[in-house]
Amino acid sequence: MSRKKKTAEKRIAALGWKDGTVAEFLNLTPEESALIEIKLALSRKLRERRQKRMTQAQLAQKLRSSQSRVAKAETGDSSVSIELLVRAILATGATAKDVGRAIANNL
Repeated sequence: MSRKKKTAEKRIAALGWKDGTVAEFLNLTPEESALIEIKLALSRKLRERRQKRMTQAQLAQKLRSSQSRVAKAETGDSSVSIELLVRAILATGATAKDVGRAIANNL
C-alpha cells in the first residue's frame, strides 16, 4: 500500500469513518443485496433491448403505461416492481430464457 493511501486511511479513521460496502452501510441482508442486483440487471437488460427495437413511448404503449414509467424502469427506480421489469423485457420480444440469462449473467 502506498504512503499516500495509508495517510488517507488514517485521516478517514480519525474522523470516525470507515471503509465499507453499500450493503454494509445500509445494513442490507444478503437477500436484500441480491434483490437489488437482480433489479439492476433487469433494468440494464430492458434498456439495452428497448434501445435496439423501439422508443420508450412505443414500449409504454405496449405496456399500457407511460413513457416516464419506462424511463424509471430503465434506471432501476425503486418504485418499479420486478414484475414490471420482466413484463417490459418480454414486450421487447425477449423469451423467459433471455430474462433468466439477464439475471444470471449480471450477478
